[in-house]
Amino acid sequence: MSFSSVRAGLAFAGRSRRSFPVLKAFAAPWGVIILLLLAACADEASLPSRTEEAQRLAPDLEALASVLETPREVPEPVIEEKEVEIAVLTPTVPELPRETLGVFGPLPVKVGLLLPLTGRGQAEGIALLEAAQLALFDIGADNLVLMPRDTGGSPGGATRAAQDVIAEGAELIIGPLFSEEVRAIAPMAQQAGVNVVAFSTDPRAAEEGIYLIGFTSRQQVERVVEFAWQQGADRFAALAPSNAYGRAVTQQMISVVEELGATVAGVGFYQPDGGDAAEVVRRIADYDRRHQALLAERKELRQKDDEVSRRALARLKGLDTLGDPPFDALLLADGGHGLKTVAPLIPYYDIDPVKVRLLGTGLWDDPAALEEPNLVGGWFVSATPANREGFVDRYTATYGHPPLRLATLAYDATAVAAVLGRFAGGADYSAAALRAPSGFAGVDGIFRFGTDGLAERGLAVLEILPQGGTAVVSEAPVGFRVTGP
Repeated sequence: MSFSSVRAGLAFAGRSRRSFPVLKAFAAPWGVIILLLLAACADEASLPSRTEEAQRLAPDLEALASVLETPREVPEPVIEEKEVEIAVLTPTVPELPRETLGVFGPLPVKVGLLLPLTGRGQAEGIALLEAAQLALFDIGADNLVLMPRDTGGSPGGATRAAQDVIAEGAELIIGPLFSEEVRAIAPMAQQAGVNVVAFSTDPRAAEEGIYLIGFTSRQQVERVVEFAWQQGADRFAALAPSNAYGRAVTQQMISVVEELGATVAGVGFYQPDGGDAAEVVRRIADYDRRHQALLAERKELRQKDDEVSRRALARLKGLDTLGDPPFDALLLADGGHGLKTVAPLIPYYDIDPVKVRLLGTGLWDDPAALEEPNLVGGWFVSATPANREGFVDRYTATYGHPPLRLATLAYDATAVAAVLGRFAGGADYSAAALRAPSGFAGVDGIFRFGTDGLAERGLAVLEILPQGGTAVVSEAPVGFRVTGP
């Protein structure tokens, strides 16, 4: 199967071995060309027919053609007599130190891209693939070859995919998505001397040569809890699902609060399906004691039967409890269905959002969460929204639908591969290059990899507004503090 060239020159052929196309971006004065080269299909029965494939790809081709139609001039890089502190991963070619400039090497730089393009996590895998392709268009690294491979969302599939790209000469591996997949490919990647930039957010998956570009919960908790403490909160509580994520986030909150010298006032775990959430919220809110205190106060005032007592009794009308919960900040360490289940229970059990600040992690950075009225006024951590607006617009224009939230990770990972692949002496995906102390500036803001393999990020704190949307209440940093000579 092949399509004739479409304006900027897109060509497609059949798939092979359930692998996905090798993508190569060419920078040219008249635009950017993407070439997808694939061998003949060896397992035809497991794939859609070529006619079906053509029909499926046609809308994307039209969208890509419309993006590529307008000629684009690539500006000459400006060489400054100083070292650039942050490699900026933007649609324009970043300025680099003088020694990195020059003619790109004639040999391609091969980078494996391991994603769940079928099976578990398929929707996320496709979004990540689309974002990686968009990065190739935007960055225009003419020698970068992406080799997408399907992991099927399983450790076995990830192992086969990693073996494939390593055998084909990959100098870096981007992906996979799930922590168990990352652990499965780690030994062979280490043995081959190929570093990995994976999408997992599980810190336990990071090890020698394995870097996690995802948003890890520890830094998110530190950022939002410390900000709330700076604003006057000093008694913290947490509600979380009784799963690995919920317990990890809760323990992280306890550690941060203790480091700040504040008080941990309570912790509550509910079943991941939210089945017992009402009882857990009731207990952490100290609802029963406060309700009994109200009943006792009303009884005492009625017995006095004087004008002052009658006025005090009138002020208690409509209340369900007397006194405040034992905390002034409450971390809701959940998202999606769990968060939608727990949020209405907060006011129901008399946790007043005017007196108690609700806190969230990056799981709140979701349209459904932002529309939840019971979270209005809550604070959560995220990348600065303005940083990724351009990405969202380009992605939507190219593919005809908005990106999933995690798609920015693939864009930034591919951009890192492109930037570190532009050195005149060849690509440098060494630990020293990936761990550059000054870091990178991408769609999700600044980030750098630590010696532990985790991404340290510059995060903003956002507040959910009554009229919808969010406002930044604490800006993300624009650079990292670099120590040493």
